[in-house]
Amino acid sequence: MAGHRQCIDAIDMRRAGSSNGRKFMRVVRAIILLGCSPVLLLRAQQTDSAASGAIRALEHEWVEAQSHNDNRALALILDSAVVYVEYGRLVTKADYLLRIKHQDPSTDEIVMEPITLRVFGNTAIVTGSYRETQHKAGMHTVTRWRFVDTWAYKNHSWVLIAAGSAPVRD
Repeated sequence: MAGHRQCIDAIDMRRAGSSNGRKFMRVVRAIILLGCSPVLLLRAQQTDSAASGAIRALEHEWVEAQSHNDNRALALILDSAVVYVEYGRLVTKADYLLRIKHQDPSTDEIVMEPITLRVFGNTAIVTGSYRETQHKAGMHTVTRWRFVDTWAYKNHSWVLIAAGSAPVRD
């Protein structure tokens, strides 16, 4: 009977040791996570900042490419399956590039106004406005537009996956 009791006591001691070991490992993990949290948070902020800069540059490149009929640059900016609403109708990437290709580059001037950009991981939303001046037959018209652009980080670069704009009526 004494041998049986010693065996039970030995099993209880191993369980207690195992439980204490698990508690110790939990404490160690918690300390590591707490110590690394500021680093991970800082890294995420730096990533958002880098993404913001890259997307702002792409917004500017888009305007420049459109103004100079640069379809090669536009093809890199727009995702192959972009959802684009232009003048109230859905336009494919091919349709958009065809229009830009045949557009007289001297007829339009686009001036960006301040934009707001929010990054959500691998997706970013840009909202803002711009002024478009069109010169035709010796006359010019100025239209102010509001827009929403959606960007996604795919294959190591940001691409425009959705965009829409509407004229602002005074």
